[in-house]
Amino acid sequence: MNIDFKALPSPCYIVDERLLIKNLEILHSVQQRTGCSILLAQKGFSMHSVYPLVGKYLKGVTSSSLFEARLGYEKMGKEVHVYAPAYIDEEFDELLRYSDHIVFNSFDQWNHFKEKVKNYPQKVECGIRVNPEYSEIQTPIYNPCYKNSRLGVTLSNFKPEELDGIDGLHFHTMCEQNSDTLERTIKVVDEKFGKYIKNMKWLNLGGGHHITRPDYDIETLIRSIMFFKDKYGVQIYLEPGEAIALNTGFLVSTVLDIVDNGMKVAVLDASAACHMPDVLEMPYRPNIIDAGQPEEYAYTYRLGGNTCLAGDIIGDYSFKQPLKPGDKLVFCDMAHYTMVKNNMFNGVNLPSIALFSETEGVKIIRRFKYEDYETRLS
Repeated sequence: MNIDFKALPSPCYIVDERLLIKNLEILHSVQQRTGCSILLAQKGFSMHSVYPLVGKYLKGVTSSSLFEARLGYEKMGKEVHVYAPAYIDEEFDELLRYSDHIVFNSFDQWNHFKEKVKNYPQKVECGIRVNPEYSEIQTPIYNPCYKNSRLGVTLSNFKPEELDGIDGLHFHTMCEQNSDTLERTIKVVDEKFGKYIKNMKWLNLGGGHHITRPDYDIETLIRSIMFFKDKYGVQIYLEPGEAIALNTGFLVSTVLDIVDNGMKVAVLDASAACHMPDVLEMPYRPNIIDAGQPEEYAYTYRLGGNTCLAGDIIGDYSFKQPLKPGDKLVFCDMAHYTMVKNNMFNGVNLPSIALFSETEGVKIIRRFKYEDYETRLS
């Protein structure tokens, strides 16, 4: 059964449940083969209407704020792990209510909050994030280990005398990378922090693992996980965000107008600035069904959003037929880092959210309205 994109409201994000299950099955197989625990990093994908499904395969969620922790606690009801560069005093008591693991970014943060953790009635396991000062990420904005990074404790700043009460270590050094990068990274982590890992209950390998990508080398991932498990006997956690939702979703948009100013420009009801911010921030060029590179097909257009931002440009694409107002364009791989990062700049409405399943077909989960815009402001 194919999705009838033309029948959807526009703009609209739609996630294909069949593709989501395919990804979850791959991740579940890694858990089964290694005994590791894989968590959904909500910063990449927070479509909580599918959390019950995700929870059938994964061990829980990881969060970077009080609201993310509460969302995972209430909507999935499994393990809730939390890491933030710093915690807010007024929020910490409530954060404890939702958390199974809390990772601290510095020993100062750990010392500041550890009495609250120790005095909490339920056991909350605590960790320290380390910075191995090694990364293969080329884009600085996504590199947690770039020079002068605020993320994680470097070896020179590590304080083994303050580890009392710490159950695990956490590192995150990757972004959209294959397992060969992980294999090289763990050698550095082991060399620098191995003597501390051996006294820990668990080790969290962070996110950025593109496990469900077609060319991903799962065997190297398995080997990397088992390296730490076999050497130190620690429980291993991974917290990918993209890998859960990779290639599972689409953004349906409509051509509103064609402008000719040196080249043909199609103005859409979908905005890079509002609906897919990583197009500008990353930057990257999303694929469109039945479209090609500039000049690949007969008709080339620049695609732009309907905000007043001059740089609200999605990219240049070619098509086999001329575009006209009313045509639907379907952007691929639009489930992750879209819904979680979108905004209502210019008062532009958010895309509807839909789910496609084999049993129910298309189900519109959410439509947004003026009140969603108005209540964000004061």
